[in-house]
Amino acid sequence: MNQNLRTSLPKMALDDIPTPKENAVTITGLVKDHGRVSGYQLSDERIVSRSEGVALARSGEIRGVGIAHNKDTEYLKSIPDETEDNNLSSMPTVPRTK
Repeated sequence: MNQNLRTSLPKMALDDIPTPKENAVTITGLVKDHGRVSGYQLSDERIVSRSEGVALARSGEIRGVGIAHNKDTEYLKSIPDETEDNNLSSMPTVPRTK
């Protein structure tokens, strides 16, 4: 498959790909409740809820993610690129509080 097509098709599934600010953080871990993502650990060590993560990403505070939805629930997805280790599905699960 053409490399450009391999990354552009998944991007089309995102509702929004916000432009990150220069000082934007990244996601380093996922908080899960009963197997479902309920929050995110950020590179500045903050733990935020799923909705807080979406709001931060929308305002350019989180780098490397786009916003998608399932029914009425918005969530973050990795922006497709050539690196597997920065995919949210590759992130470790972390406890809600550190």
